[in-house]
Amino acid sequence: MPSPAVAELRTPRAVRERAHRVLTAARQGNTAHFSVDDSRLEHAAALVVEVTHERYPDGRIPYHSRWRHFEAGGIDRRVELERALERSGADAAQRARAEIDLALVSVLLDAGAGPAWSYQEAGSGRRFDRSEGLGVASFRAFMAGAFSSDAKRPLQVDASGLAMLDAPTLGRWFQAGADRPLVGLDGRVRLLHRLARALLAQPGTFGEPARPGRLFDALAASGTVQAGSILGALLDRFSSIWPSGSQLDGEPLGDVWRHPAAGGQGASAGWLPLHKLSQWLTYSLLEPFERAGVAVVGLDVLTGLAEYRNGGLLLDTGVLATREPRTFAAPLGPAAEPVVEWRALTVALIDEIAARVRVRLGRDEEALPLAAILEGGTWAAGRRTAATLRGGLPPFAVLSDGTVF
Repeated sequence: MPSPAVAELRTPRAVRERAHRVLTAARQGNTAHFSVDDSRLEHAAALVVEVTHERYPDGRIPYHSRWRHFEAGGIDRRVELERALERSGADAAQRARAEIDLALVSVLLDAGAGPAWSYQEAGSGRRFDRSEGLGVASFRAFMAGAFSSDAKRPLQVDASGLAMLDAPTLGRWFQAGADRPLVGLDGRVRLLHRLARALLAQPGTFGEPARPGRLFDALAASGTVQAGSILGALLDRFSSIWPSGSQLDGEPLGDVWRHPAAGGQGASAGWLPLHKLSQWLTYSLLEPFERAGVAVVGLDVLTGLAEYRNGGLLLDTGVLATREPRTFAAPLGPAAEPVVEWRALTVALIDEIAARVRVRLGRDEEALPLAAILEGGTWAAGRRTAATLRGGLPPFAVLSDGTVF
């Protein structure tokens, strides 16, 4: 069991509360790296609403999740998976386990691909890059059994299959090469190897063969699951896979960093949890649970994602500005205070933009959860401003091994 301080830092409540403390400090002029212009919030919200209307004119906005990338090019690839599972005689629980397997490994492989990489899908003949390319590539690899150790059961991810992967093999699945280099390939493989070890170390949860999809059995027994419980399970079960180096009470913290305005009490004071990849994974697991007939409740305990599309939207619309432009003249690591501050302000300000978006669309939190606003939404608007202003590049160069961004 984690210590009370570590357990506190693994809650979405701590993410939101501490991010908003940093926002309060920034508004008071007490942060070193960013200022906030509240007069630009309505402009940012208006852009999000505009993009949302364009993307989802019927108002039916799905969750921001990995499943959207499996729909790249207007192709609903999940139907292909569903038919394959039906042919195998899979029941609802087995289908959910397979979908969780796919979503989890695909999210872990979803980090910045770099500007030179792309993936050409054989069936459609389409070429995809960035997150869509990574999503389609990981989907195709999964369908071909790349993450399974059992040739008779290709539609699964298991510890032995992950442990056998090496960088050249994953590179072939992802069509990476000298002409299309995939940034962070070695780091992605190391992450999958750590996942394999975490699965094997917890046979009571992940069974034999050890599969991440068995989280379904651990969480779905009552027919209802809290979104925060999914995040908590991911953070507790997979804490050992994150290589950030941040530790407290002998426990790895993952995407948790120091910031002087974070606040808090006791041993957790001064630590700012963000859990971007784990929350992105949580959003991506909502649909497998729901499709299996499990009600997911409490969606809005989760927060906005502290990544460069949402954060870039705030900079590009003038909500945020750097106090010293030279701060990001050279790439910074994820532990650097300017990066931590930017990401904290992103989480807090996405909450404020979300409230304004709901007013403009005439919908409440139940009808328009944050998961839908991100999809509609803030992420897509951030991508648009990046494409317009920087050819799609992030606003700052942040060093990452693929486990934070």
